[in-house]
Amino acid sequence: MKTASALALGLVAVLVALPLDAQTLGDALSNALASHPAAVAGAARAEAAELLVEAADSLTPRPPSASLATLSDRLGSHYGRQEWELELAAPLWLPGQKASHAALAASTREALRASQQLLRLQLAGELREAWWAVAAARNGEQLAQRRAHTAASLEADVRRRFQAGELARVDANLAQSENLDAQAALATARSERLQAEQVFYTLSGMAAPAALAPEPAPTVGVVPAAIHPQLAVDRAAVQLAHARLVVADATPREAPELALRVLRERSARSDPYANALGIKLTIPFSLGPRARQESAAARAELVQAEAQVALQERKLAQETAKAHRERAVAQQQLGMARERLALTADSLALAEKSLRLGESDLVALLRARAAAQEAEASLQREEIALAASQSRLNQSLGVLP
Repeated sequence: MKTASALALGLVAVLVALPLDAQTLGDALSNALASHPAAVAGAARAEAAELLVEAADSLTPRPPSASLATLSDRLGSHYGRQEWELELAAPLWLPGQKASHAALAASTREALRASQQLLRLQLAGELREAWWAVAAARNGEQLAQRRAHTAASLEADVRRRFQAGELARVDANLAQSENLDAQAALATARSERLQAEQVFYTLSGMAAPAALAPEPAPTVGVVPAAIHPQLAVDRAAVQLAHARLVVADATPREAPELALRVLRERSARSDPYANALGIKLTIPFSLGPRARQESAAARAELVQAEAQVALQERKLAQETAKAHRERAVAQQQLGMARERLALTADSLALAEKSLRLGESDLVALLRARAAAQEAEASLQREEIALAASQSRLNQSLGVLP
């Protein structure tokens, strides 16, 4: 009974240690975000942004302060004159300053949200490329396996016919050389497949699934550019720069300070203490050049952010148009690859029949077989390229998997 329990626990431990398979790109993206450093730090940054909002909603721009002072005409002695003063001071918002800080905090929060969404899109782009790199590498290995199997069968057939005296020794050597080349190509393809799968696992923390399904096209014909995460980040930067400019303009001087003063004093030890209560208002002078410098810097930041939005709109439009063109070209090339495969398959059948009848040599058959294998590989590459072009189109539109 104890042995069975130990075996069960060991099996569970092994299963837990095995990497999970990503069923879809969305699964891989969710898992990748769960461990991405910038995404993990996003929660702390969001908390900091919420604290900015809370600070802007407070009654004072800075926390109140308290001070206690004493004055005596005899050091180290309680005889003679004594004075105690308690002061409670609180800074005050300047006109428009509280509202400007609230707008700055809200803009900071929105900029953070936009940056997190852009991070998702950027990580999705890396995963999309890794996803289709795995598909291409697996396809290459499958083609190499078929070539190796065909080459091994051909070598066995040619060797049998050579031993029977039907074919020359040069044909047997040629078949053996083709088999060795196919085995070497298979080893290379297997290494490339393992490397591609390792890259995907490093990015996502999950193993690539056995079937790599293509992404669907967006449900609408045109995705509005306003929802693209990159453009959202740039527009949030404009709002943030504008909010900083408003704060700079609303802060021409340091915050004024209102203080409540309580004074307790006596002239001599025999005299009773007298109490006094007063109010102090401190109004700092204008910051002058410093305030103008901060306002000018904020204005320059705003101008740059607005220019960045215009530039980004043009870049996104160009990238989307390029992705549409590449997808159209991929569809055309896929159609031509299908026609080419049909032609090479017919030529291979004729070459095999010709060799059996003794009308052609082995070189012609190998040439026809190589052409057919290349046509099949080209067709599968174009199928993967078409699926990858759809993913790149989705990426250019800002559509997440």
